[in-house]
Amino acid sequence: MHILVIDGHHVEAEFREKFGPAHRYSFFGSGHGYGDSLEDFVQSGKQLLSTADVVFDFRDGSSEVLPWPAAIKGIPVFLEATLETVGYAGFTNAIVYGFCGLPTLIKRPLLEISIANEADRDKLAETCAALGTDYRVVADRVGLVTPRVICQIINEACFTLQEGTASMQDIDLGMKLGTNYPHGPFAWANAIGVPRVYAVLEALWHDTHDERYKVCPLLKRQALRGEPFVI
Repeated sequence: MHILVIDGHHVEAEFREKFGPAHRYSFFGSGHGYGDSLEDFVQSGKQLLSTADVVFDFRDGSSEVLPWPAAIKGIPVFLEATLETVGYAGFTNAIVYGFCGLPTLIKRPLLEISIANEADRDKLAETCAALGTDYRVVADRVGLVTPRVICQIINEACFTLQEGTASMQDIDLGMKLGTNYPHGPFAWANAIGVPRVYAVLEALWHDTHDERYKVCPLLKRQALRGEPFVI
Protein backbone atom coordinates (compact mmCIF):
# COMPACT_ATOMS: atom_id res chain seq x y z
CA MET A 1 0.00 0.00 0.00
CA HIS A 2 1.00 3.62 -0.53
CA ILE A 3 0.61 5.26 2.88
CA LEU A 4 0.46 9.06 2.96
CA VAL A 5 1.37 10.47 6.38
CA ILE A 6 0.58 14.15 6.98
CA ASP A 7 2.60 15.99 9.66
CA GLY A 8 3.85 12.74 11.17
CA HIS A 9 7.59 13.37 10.92
CA HIS A 10 7.95 13.28 14.71
CA VAL A 11 6.89 9.60 14.74
CA GLU A 12 8.30 8.51 11.38
CA ALA A 13 10.64 5.83 12.77
CA GLU A 14 7.97 4.36 15.06
CA PHE A 15 5.37 4.52 12.27
CA ARG A 16 7.59 2.66 9.80
CA GLU A 17 8.43 0.08 12.45
CA LYS A 18 4.74 -0.45 13.19
CA PHE A 19 3.65 -1.12 9.59
CA GLY A 20 6.88 -2.53 8.21
CA PRO A 21 8.85 -2.35 4.95
CA ALA A 22 6.20 -3.91 2.71
CA HIS A 23 4.49 -0.53 2.17
CA ARG A 24 5.48 2.67 0.38
CA TYR A 25 5.50 5.76 2.60
CA SER A 26 5.14 9.46 1.82
CA PHE A 27 5.63 11.82 4.76
CA PHE A 28 4.13 15.18 3.87
CA GLY A 29 3.94 18.46 5.76
CA SER A 30 4.60 22.17 5.55
CA GLY A 31 8.25 23.11 5.66
CA HIS A 32 9.44 19.79 4.26
CA GLY A 33 10.42 20.65 0.71
CA TYR A 34 6.99 20.87 -0.93
CA GLY A 35 7.24 24.43 -2.17
CA ASP A 36 7.41 27.84 -0.58
CA SER A 37 3.89 29.03 -1.40
CA LEU A 38 0.52 27.80 -0.18
CA GLU A 39 -0.39 26.91 -3.78
CA ASP A 40 2.75 24.77 -4.18
CA PHE A 41 1.99 23.04 -0.90
CA VAL A 42 -1.60 22.26 -1.88
CA GLN A 43 -0.64 21.03 -5.36
CA SER A 44 2.05 18.75 -3.93
CA GLY A 45 -0.45 17.35 -1.45
CA LYS A 46 -3.00 16.66 -4.19
CA GLN A 47 -0.42 14.81 -6.26
CA LEU A 48 0.42 12.53 -3.33
CA LEU A 49 -3.28 12.03 -2.58
CA SER A 50 -3.89 10.88 -6.14
CA THR A 51 -1.76 7.75 -5.59
CA ALA A 52 -2.35 7.12 -1.88
CA ASP A 53 -4.24 4.04 -0.70
CA VAL A 54 -4.63 5.28 2.86
CA VAL A 55 -3.92 8.52 4.74
CA PHE A 56 -2.76 9.05 8.31
CA ASP A 57 -3.22 12.67 9.36
CA PHE A 58 -1.49 13.90 12.53
CA ARG A 59 -2.79 17.47 12.40
CA ASP A 60 -5.12 18.77 15.08
CA GLY A 61 -8.67 18.82 13.75
CA SER A 62 -9.80 19.32 10.16
CA SER A 63 -7.59 21.02 7.60
CA GLU A 64 -8.24 24.19 5.63
CA VAL A 65 -4.90 23.88 3.79
CA LEU A 66 -5.62 20.60 2.01
CA PRO A 67 -9.28 20.09 1.05
CA TRP A 68 -8.87 16.36 1.46
CA PRO A 69 -12.49 15.31 2.22
CA ALA A 70 -13.38 16.08 -1.40
CA ALA A 71 -9.99 15.23 -2.92
CA ILE A 72 -9.70 11.75 -1.45
CA LYS A 73 -13.27 10.57 -1.33
CA GLY A 74 -13.17 6.81 -1.08
CA ILE A 75 -9.67 6.71 0.45
CA PRO A 76 -9.62 5.75 4.15
CA VAL A 77 -8.37 8.59 6.34
CA PHE A 78 -7.08 8.02 9.88
CA LEU A 79 -7.01 11.17 12.02
CA GLU A 80 -4.89 11.39 15.15
CA ALA A 81 -7.85 11.73 17.47
CA THR A 82 -6.67 12.11 21.05
CA LEU A 83 -7.78 15.74 21.27
CA GLU A 84 -11.24 15.56 19.69
CA THR A 85 -13.82 13.15 18.33
CA VAL A 86 -14.11 12.34 14.63
CA GLY A 87 -17.87 11.82 14.40
CA TYR A 88 -18.85 15.30 13.34
CA ALA A 89 -20.57 16.68 10.25
CA GLY A 90 -17.45 17.92 8.46
CA PHE A 91 -16.48 14.38 7.51
CA THR A 92 -19.77 12.95 6.27
CA ASN A 93 -18.48 12.57 2.70
CA ALA A 94 -15.23 10.81 3.59
CA ILE A 95 -14.22 7.49 5.11
CA VAL A 96 -12.75 8.76 8.37
CA TYR A 97 -11.48 7.00 11.45
CA GLY A 98 -9.75 8.25 14.56
CA PHE A 99 -6.60 6.59 15.80
CA CYS A 100 -4.19 6.80 18.72
CA GLY A 101 -1.04 8.34 17.26
CA LEU A 102 0.83 9.65 20.29
CA PRO A 103 4.55 8.84 20.33
CA THR A 104 5.29 5.46 22.01
CA LEU A 105 1.65 4.36 21.52
CA ILE A 106 1.74 3.61 17.78
CA LYS A 107 3.89 0.50 17.68
CA ARG A 108 1.59 -1.85 19.54
CA PRO A 109 -0.06 -5.07 18.34
CA LEU A 110 -3.45 -3.34 18.31
CA LEU A 111 -4.15 -0.11 16.44
CA GLU A 112 -6.58 1.86 18.63
CA ILE A 113 -9.42 3.12 16.40
CA SER A 114 -12.61 5.14 16.69
CA ILE A 115 -15.23 5.23 13.93
CA ALA A 116 -16.99 8.29 12.55
CA ASN A 117 -19.57 6.31 10.57
CA GLU A 118 -20.65 2.76 11.47
CA ALA A 119 -21.23 2.06 7.78
CA ASP A 120 -17.44 2.16 7.31
CA ARG A 121 -16.71 -0.68 9.75
CA ASP A 122 -16.20 -3.27 6.98
CA LYS A 123 -13.83 -0.92 5.16
CA LEU A 124 -11.85 -0.62 8.40
CA ALA A 125 -11.38 -4.38 8.59
CA GLU A 126 -10.29 -4.49 4.93
CA THR A 127 -7.85 -1.59 5.38
CA CYS A 128 -6.25 -2.91 8.56
CA ALA A 129 -5.81 -6.32 6.95
CA ALA A 130 -3.99 -4.67 4.04
CA LEU A 131 -1.86 -2.68 6.48
CA GLY A 132 -1.01 -5.88 8.34
CA THR A 133 -2.21 -4.77 11.75
CA ASP A 134 -4.77 -5.95 14.25
CA TYR A 135 -7.02 -3.25 15.68
CA ARG A 136 -9.52 -2.52 18.40
CA VAL A 137 -12.49 -0.16 18.01
CA VAL A 138 -13.03 2.11 21.00
CA ALA A 139 -15.64 4.76 21.76
CA ASP A 140 -15.32 7.98 19.78
CA ARG A 141 -14.43 10.09 22.83
CA VAL A 142 -11.82 12.72 23.53
CA GLY A 143 -8.66 10.98 24.71
CA LEU A 144 -9.70 7.60 23.30
CA VAL A 145 -8.64 4.94 25.87
CA THR A 146 -4.87 4.55 26.18
CA PRO A 147 -3.98 8.27 26.01
CA ARG A 148 -6.66 8.99 28.61
CA VAL A 149 -5.21 6.41 31.01
CA ILE A 150 -1.52 7.19 30.45
CA CYS A 151 -1.92 10.98 30.65
CA GLN A 152 -4.00 10.66 33.83
CA ILE A 153 -1.25 8.52 35.40
CA ILE A 154 1.36 11.13 34.44
CA ASN A 155 -0.81 13.88 35.91
CA GLU A 156 -1.21 12.01 39.21
CA ALA A 157 2.55 11.43 39.33
CA CYS A 158 3.06 15.17 38.95
CA PHE A 159 0.73 15.84 41.90
CA THR A 160 2.66 13.28 43.96
CA LEU A 161 5.95 14.97 43.12
CA GLN A 162 4.54 18.44 43.71
CA GLU A 163 3.33 17.43 47.17
CA GLY A 164 6.76 16.07 48.06
CA THR A 165 5.49 12.54 48.68
CA ALA A 166 8.21 10.92 46.58
CA SER A 167 11.02 11.86 44.22
CA MET A 168 10.72 11.74 40.45
CA GLN A 169 13.17 8.84 40.29
CA ASP A 170 11.33 6.84 42.96
CA ILE A 171 7.96 7.37 41.26
CA ASP A 172 9.31 6.20 37.90
CA LEU A 173 11.04 3.18 39.40
CA GLY A 174 8.01 2.26 41.51
CA MET A 175 5.67 2.36 38.50
CA LYS A 176 7.98 0.23 36.35
CA LEU A 177 8.53 -2.39 39.03
CA GLY A 178 5.03 -2.35 40.51
CA THR A 179 2.96 -2.29 37.31
CA ASN A 180 5.43 -3.62 34.72
CA TYR A 181 4.82 -0.51 32.59
CA PRO A 182 7.47 0.06 29.89
CA HIS A 183 8.27 3.51 31.32
CA GLY A 184 7.78 5.42 34.52
CA PRO A 185 5.32 8.34 34.23
CA PHE A 186 7.97 11.07 33.94
CA ALA A 187 10.06 9.16 31.39
CA TRP A 188 6.85 8.42 29.50
CA ALA A 189 5.83 12.07 29.54
CA ASN A 190 9.20 13.00 28.05
CA ALA A 191 8.88 10.31 25.37
CA ILE A 192 5.35 11.40 24.40
CA GLY A 193 6.24 15.07 24.75
CA VAL A 194 5.18 17.03 27.83
CA PRO A 195 3.22 19.60 25.75
CA ARG A 196 1.25 16.75 24.12
CA VAL A 197 0.41 15.24 27.52
CA TYR A 198 -0.77 18.65 28.68
CA ALA A 199 -2.88 19.11 25.53
CA VAL A 200 -4.62 15.75 26.04
CA LEU A 201 -5.44 16.53 29.67
CA GLU A 202 -6.70 20.01 28.77
CA ALA A 203 -8.96 18.50 26.09
CA LEU A 204 -10.26 15.91 28.57
CA TRP A 205 -10.90 18.58 31.20
CA HIS A 206 -12.85 20.80 28.79
CA ASP A 207 -14.81 17.80 27.51
CA THR A 208 -15.72 16.26 30.89
CA HIS A 209 -14.92 18.76 33.68
CA ASP A 210 -13.94 15.68 35.63
CA GLU A 211 -11.50 16.52 38.46
CA ARG A 212 -9.36 13.53 37.44
CA TYR A 213 -8.22 15.49 34.40
CA LYS A 214 -7.53 18.85 36.04
CA VAL A 215 -3.94 19.56 35.07
CA CYS A 216 -1.34 19.61 37.83
CA PRO A 217 0.36 23.04 37.99
CA LEU A 218 3.76 21.34 37.82
CA LEU A 219 2.87 19.61 34.56
CA LYS A 220 1.36 22.80 33.14
CA ARG A 221 4.51 24.76 33.94
CA GLN A 222 6.76 22.21 32.20
CA ALA A 223 4.48 22.10 29.17
CA LEU A 224 4.22 25.86 28.74
CA ARG A 225 7.98 26.17 29.06
CA GLY A 226 8.42 23.36 26.54
CA GLU A 227 10.76 21.59 28.92
CA PRO A 228 11.06 17.83 29.59
CA PHE A 229 11.31 16.48 33.10
CA VAL A 230 14.89 16.19 34.33
CA ILE A 231 15.03 12.64 35.66
